[in-house]
Amino acid sequence: MNFEQEVLTRIKANQHNGPLLDAALHFTNLSINALYSYNYSWLGRPIIQYPQDMIALQELVWQVKPDLIIETGIAHGGSLIMSASLLALLDYCEAVETGTTLDPQNSRRRVLGLDIDIRSHNRAAIEAHPMVHRIDMIEGDSIAPETIEQVYRYALDYKRVFICMDSNHTHDHVLAELEAYAPLTSRGSYCVVFDTIIEDLPEGSYPDRPWDRGNNPKTAVREYLRRLGEEERTAADGAPLHFEIDRTIEHKLLITVAPEGYLKRL
Repeated sequence: MNFEQEVLTRIKANQHNGPLLDAALHFTNLSINALYSYNYSWLGRPIIQYPQDMIALQELVWQVKPDLIIETGIAHGGSLIMSASLLALLDYCEAVETGTTLDPQNSRRRVLGLDIDIRSHNRAAIEAHPMVHRIDMIEGDSIAPETIEQVYRYALDYKRVFICMDSNHTHDHVLAELEAYAPLTSRGSYCVVFDTIIEDLPEGSYPDRPWDRGNNPKTAVREYLRRLGEEERTAADGAPLHFEIDRTIEHKLLITVAPEGYLKRL
């Protein structure tokens, strides 16, 4: 058995390992209360993500090789910087493989970030970062028609689009984002919905937020997939729109804020 097969065998075994799954969920619960995800940065900017999910995104970006990553939710900008740096690495590796000259300033690969409130100090820090030449930002409600129209115009000429959703975590908002942006996901690419873990945490874990059990990204994902199963939808590229939950990722990570949130377009 080669190494890749050994990895898949271990990942498959994880989903049946009750004590390991319980320990992972227990850690996740305790670490969320301790604001564990707030302790990390990417190339100098706070990212507010779990390291496990950062690694998963790196693996998926290498697999998909997108030319556009769309992110809802900017906060301090660390996730935008991470996406931009991963796209830069794709360009570097392709230049090495093909023997061409790398011109980072003229790369086609871009990151587009959306946020209803890009605070001035965060915008200034992002714009001062060396990766900013790959980043564009739209300030506005991600589910407002005018914002959606801007995003579709922006994405028009891109071939491989990858989506990350990490803004308002209420059921209605996430469902509206899925309806709006999931159709932009390219075939074989991913639409990643963060903080689906809220459904698995004790009720009342977010007393100062509008989301909770029964009203969160995971309930929105389930509703969106139910709708796709009941009616034919067309993606932005004109092909039929179908997604499946890539459970291999959560079985591998064990500790993730996005269980059932890694959606792969078939």
